[in-house]
Amino acid sequence: MKWEDNVRKVTPYVAGEQPDQPDVIKLNTNECPYPPAPGVARLAAQMNCDRLRLYPDPDVTPLTEALAAYYLVSPEQVFVGVGSDDVLSMAFLTFFNSGRPILFPDVTYSFYDVWANLYRIPYKTCELDQNWHIRPEDYKQPNGGIIFPNPNAPTGVLESLETIEEILKANRDVIVIVDEAYIDFGGVSALPLLEKYDNLLVVQTFSKSRAMAGLRIGFCIGSPKMIGYLNDVKFSFNSYTMNLPAQLLGAEAVKDQQYFKETTARIINTREQVKKEFKQLGFTFPDSMGNFIFASHRDISAGQLFEALRQANIYVRYWNRPKISEYLRITVGTDQQMDKLLDFLRNYVN
Repeated sequence: MKWEDNVRKVTPYVAGEQPDQPDVIKLNTNECPYPPAPGVARLAAQMNCDRLRLYPDPDVTPLTEALAAYYLVSPEQVFVGVGSDDVLSMAFLTFFNSGRPILFPDVTYSFYDVWANLYRIPYKTCELDQNWHIRPEDYKQPNGGIIFPNPNAPTGVLESLETIEEILKANRDVIVIVDEAYIDFGGVSALPLLEKYDNLLVVQTFSKSRAMAGLRIGFCIGSPKMIGYLNDVKFSFNSYTMNLPAQLLGAEAVKDQQYFKETTARIINTREQVKKEFKQLGFTFPDSMGNFIFASHRDISAGQLFEALRQANIYVRYWNRPKISEYLRITVGTDQQMDKLLDFLRNYVN
């Protein structure tokens, strides 16, 4: 058909399955296995629904101010979006416009190339080393911007602040985005580097460590000038991107630091215990600092194991792609969920 000649055609990002079954052990989308902070539920029960007839605050003031106070920055340094995917998409649209290729790892979050194709941004992938680490020298070539997750996804590998700063030093003329979706599970944030580098943008999310994937809250922190440019694009796109309940409940979640620390500590502890069990069962994996493990078995193909787990109503993530086709990404669930996973694997492997 003639009209199809002018359609913008892209290959979309494919999210993990969302099975609608009560008995499923869902370990395929890196959601938090625990509920949000108690104050979130209390506030949700008290919310006045009459306010929903009004537009929400376009500046997302309650949440922006809560995040600024928590991270010890000014509100002018905080940009909030509908999940970190929204924030990252806005950043691609705002900052990657030089016509030169942007750079990101060859094994990484699979939304990056989707946004690049959607916005007609040229890109080049840089190969990870044999231990799944970034090679800083690869990011010292001419480019139009850089983005990478830390810890990386799907590998879980954490880069040091020294590595990040080496990349920043070599790229003062472009924006460098560090995607910290999993930083709260054992990593050190790049946020302190903002004092030295005004071209750094640090992106985080409420979907993992703050247990609020269903509300879609993401944010980034950068220089006031950089955040100003992001807001200009946002208000040219949609002034009311975040609904009122998400703004208020997100701000409430930020206030409860003790619950946040306790929850992430529980997940870290479970992850480290599961690593020990996986090794005994013949799995190999990078040392993940996320809320997941990227595992390969020495004798059983990942595709075979993925299907066997699925038949047992245990959902994990599998990509039949070069370099990672023999790996499964397994979210860290509750201790009870992981015990069921381990029981299945012991029987299947042996």
